This record gives sequence, structure tokens and C-alpha cells, in this order.
Amino acid sequence: MRYRHPMDMESIPGVGAKTADRLRDLDDPEGALDRGDVAALARAPGISDGRAARIARNAIRARHGDDGDFLATDRARELYRDALALVQERAVTDYAEKRLETFYPSASASRIEEARAFTERAMEREPDSAVAEALADVAPLSPPRDVRVRDRCLATTDAETFARAQEAFSELSVELVDDARDLAELARGYATVVALDEAFAGVDVEGDVRVEPDAFDDPESVVPERPLAFFARNRDRIRAAARVHDAAGLDAPLDIEAVDGALARLTEDGAVADDPELDRLSVAVDDLDAAVSMAESVANDRLREAIEERDVTIEGADLLSLVERGAGVDSLLDRELADEYAAAVDAARDHLVDALDLGDHATLARTAFPDEPTFPVESDDRVVSKLREELTAARDRRATRLKRELAATLADLREPAADLVDAALELDVELAVARFAREFDCTMPTFAGDGFEIEGGRSPLLDVPFDAVDPVDYGVSGVAVLSGVNSGGKTSTLDLVGLVAVLGQMGFPVPAESARLERFEALHYQAKSQGTLDAGAFESTLREFGGLVAGDARRLVLVDELESITEPGASALIIAGILEALSESDSTAVFVSHLAGEIRDAADIDVTVDGIEAVGLDDGELVVNRSPRKDHLARSTPELIVEKLADSEGDGGFYRDLLGKF
Repeated sequence: MRYRHPMDMESIPGVGAKTADRLRDLDDPEGALDRGDVAALARAPGISDGRAARIARNAIRARHGDDGDFLATDRARELYRDALALVQERAVTDYAEKRLETFYPSASASRIEEARAFTERAMEREPDSAVAEALADVAPLSPPRDVRVRDRCLATTDAETFARAQEAFSELSVELVDDARDLAELARGYATVVALDEAFAGVDVEGDVRVEPDAFDDPESVVPERPLAFFARNRDRIRAAARVHDAAGLDAPLDIEAVDGALARLTEDGAVADDPELDRLSVAVDDLDAAVSMAESVANDRLREAIEERDVTIEGADLLSLVERGAGVDSLLDRELADEYAAAVDAARDHLVDALDLGDHATLARTAFPDEPTFPVESDDRVVSKLREELTAARDRRATRLKRELAATLADLREPAADLVDAALELDVELAVARFAREFDCTMPTFAGDGFEIEGGRSPLLDVPFDAVDPVDYGVSGVAVLSGVNSGGKTSTLDLVGLVAVLGQMGFPVPAESARLERFEALHYQAKSQGTLDAGAFESTLREFGGLVAGDARRLVLVDELESITEPGASALIIAGILEALSESDSTAVFVSHLAGEIRDAADIDVTVDGIEAVGLDDGELVVNRSPRKDHLARSTPELIVEKLADSEGDGGFYRDLLGKF
């Protein structure tokens, strides 16, 4: 099943109209759904990694026609969560943890085979500390937040184009104009105006006005900030993904040196770095006011010195006093100090031009200090304002040109960069499975025959170090009762069987030397009841088993001490009846019970009773053979204790008589 028609996405459980619309914003939503690509799905607006994982899982189910619920009971679902957590704990990235949630125990042969193909590839991976270290900095690429461009605008005379531009270029202001006069007015307020109407071609408007009717086809040239902001936000993730490829020896989908060089030219806020001319213009704009003020001081200091040293009809000090009071300053300076004034103003002009390294703007900058004598010397505010406008426009034009050039390079790298990161993230998923398989000595199970057969199985769910877990061999075809001493490992064995079934039908390796499974359609795991049930709960439990024995589904039924739900005598009869019904179905069942003998006596069929045998006591501790012994009713703990006491009292006596009662 493939989702090629837009409406098909809404047939996926959990995908409504709004979610489908968000998914359609992706470049290839159908492909992402087919692959179960959580990273790609999470790029849709408003779709989190967790939500993407659920959508991917539901899409996988739909593709394989996997509508059944394999996990039929609370305990079965709990076992799945525990099994999944074992693998997730070995992932490095949050993404891998979510991606692993797309694996679930399935009754679909095609889904199991698909997952097994992934797992077999994963198990060939060699976990490496350098790869894990690099993966720590990898995360799915994410769009930049709230990119706004204020030095540029779009203009059009057409209302439909206006609405289209507002949607396509949310980073820019879009203006509706009537004619070239409106365009000229916009050019006075923006460094660049992009006219979207071909009718404006050839119109002579002062300012940087570009006519680009094809802007919708090349948005990066109009808004280069878009790819630049994307790469600035994701630079560390891309570089980390590149390190993962290098450490793991993977072929990268792009030239890593080229992308690294391009990223090196990018600042954290998405600007272009390391351009001397842009740096010069930026400094000139930022330092203009301070440089003008210093130039005024240079001129005034020189003029003060000249006035004080000047030998004229009026003593220098008196002249200075008159000048500072504004008495005839222009005529006095013009008559007596024209050369000195000219030199002071030249010094101010030179300082301004040199301090800001003004280059092409030097001519305008020099007019900021007029030739007409004044004291104190002051700059012309109008000239300074015009100089600021020209420097700002030059800076912005330079920045935009550089952004366009870099954006053109990076725009072509966006898709392969996403592939680079996705490949690193998927590698983490595979490595998590590989670590799980290695740490718990796992193997891939086979699917054949009826029931299950486990050799050398060890449960990683036990509250002991895995190396200390005793291996278990056990197999059942049909129905069986598992007997054994308290704390002998009956429930742990049941958990192991359930865990192997869950992992196997997830397509994952299982913690055993070898394992064979029937492809079950459902797992019913009935956990041990906490105390005797009241009448209503007891009836509900019986109804559940009544539904369980109906039909011909291939179920794996695991039941732990069902006798605790009611009185022991009644429990033995009930369990015997359930086993009789299950034996006539296609189910495989294991019932753990302390009433194995009573159940066997009450049943109208030959009930297989297996036993986890305690072989003795050592300093008060049971010595147990953890692998169930086939067709063997295990002795109870009290019997073992009585036997030990009888052996110590010699012939006859109370304990030997008591032992005879067993």
C-alpha cells in the first residue's frame, strides 16, 4: 500500500485532515511514510518526533494490512515496553529512541520480514566509541525561527500576486503599488526593492530596484537569508553528522570539505563572515557618529592652538575670548585665520576619511565640514545623514550580494545535508540494535513449526547482572502446565518466553543461543493476580478466557498462577477446563501453577506437566535447575525441606513419616 493520492494519507489511523495538510508540506511525504522516516515526517510543521513516530508506525501497519492487536493484555503490553526500553537505552540520540518506537510485535509476515532485514543489517554494525561521541551532537535538522528581512521588500500592482507573494515570502514585507512613483517612494525606504511585475522592466527609478517576475521560481535569490538561516541553525548538527560518517567509514552524500568551508563563512545569526569589504562598511556605519565627533575635536583643537598663537592686532587671548562669545567669528576667522581654518578643516576631513576607511565615499564625507569659517567647527548634519544612508545602502547591498552567492552554494547542499544527518541518525538506530544484540548475546530466531523452542535463553529483565543469569532451555507445542518450587524461576521463565515472542515478532534478535517460534497472531499474558478476586472480577476473567478459546487464531497464551483468583479446588477445575478448550484450538499455552497435579487429575485430556526442579538445599538456599524438565511434576519446597530433615534423623522418625505423605 502506497500513499500516492493526497487523500490516502487520511486513511492512516491518527492522520486527520489538518495533519495530512501539514505532511503535504514535505518534499516527499509518501516516501517518508513508506520508509517510516521519522526524521523526515518530523520536519512537517507542528509534528514532533513522538508524533512522527506514531504516524510512521500507523503507516507501516496500514501498508502491511496489520490491523490486529498482537499485544492482547496489559502484561503483554508491559513486556513490549520493557523490551523496547532495553533497545532504546542503547541509543545515543533522542531521535533514535523515537524511531525505535516504529518497531512493534506484528502478526504480519511481510512486516516481520521487513523488520528482520533491517535488524540483520544492523547486527553487522560494529559499535564504536568515536561514532557514539559524534552522534551525541546529531539531531534532526530543524527550520529556523522567525526569519525577518527588513532592508528589502517586494512590490506588485496585482492583488493576486500580492497574496501569493505574502504566502511564498513570509520573511519580507510585500507592498501593493500603483505605479513607478510608488516604487520610487519604496526605494527611498528600503535598500532593495524587488518588483514582481514585468511591466516595471525598463522603468528608471532612483535606488536599488530589481525587476524579477520569476522570483517565485528562485526564492533563494530573493531571500538568501532563508537557506542561510537554515544552515546557521543546523551547522553544528551537520558537522556532527559529518564526523559520524568519518568515524563510521560511511560514504557521505556530499563533499564534506565543501560544505564545511561554506559553513565556515556563515555566522551564528546567518550573516556572511570574513569579507573585508563588508566588514569595512559595517564598521563605517557603526562608528560614523563617533568618527564625526572626533573629527570635530581634531579641527577645533588645531584652531584653538592657532588662535592662541596667532600674532594679530588683537591679542590672541582676547581674540579667543571674543570668538568664543560669538562676536564676529566669521569675519575674524576669514580675515585673520583663513589658512589656519582651512588646515583645521582639512585635518577633520582627513581624520573622518581615514578613521572609517571610506574609499568611494570619501568625496561626500569631505563635504561634511563646510569651507565657510565657523568656531567651534561643526559638521553638516544633512551631509552626515546622507553619508550614513549611502554607507548603510552600500553595506546592505554588499551583504545581500554575498548572501546570494553563499545561499546559491548552500541551497544545492540542503538536500544532501539532510541526507547526511538522516543517515547518521539511522545509523544510531542500527547501532542501538547492534549493542542490544551484543550485550545480551542475542540471535535471530527462526519461524517454523508449532509453538516455541528456546535454547540457552537468558532474560535481561531480571534484577541481576546479565552474566549471572542462568540459561534456560524450554519448548512447548500445544498446552502445558509449568510447575516448580517457589522462587525457582517459573515466572521468569514465562517472562523469557513472552520476551522472546515479542522481540522475535518485532523482527529483533532474541536473548538466546537459538530460538524457534511459530508466527503467533496474538500474545495473551495473564499476570499473577494480587489476591482472590471478587465475584464481578472473577466473572470478567472467565469471560476473557471464554473469548480466548473461541476461534482458530494462533495465539501464545501465558498464564501465571491463575489459581489465585479463587479457591484452590475450584481453580484446578477451571484451569483444567481452559486447557482442554485451548488444546483443541491453534493456541500454544503455558500455565504456571502450584496445582499442577490437581489440574492433571481434573482434566479429561493428557495434560503435559513440566517442572522447574529444585535439586536440593545449600545453606538454606534452593539449588535449582532453571531449565524446565519435560513431563515432570516438580517437587515443592516443603517436600525438599522435609526430605532434608528426614535424611538427618536416620531410620524411622517423624520426618520420614511426614515425607511419606508427599
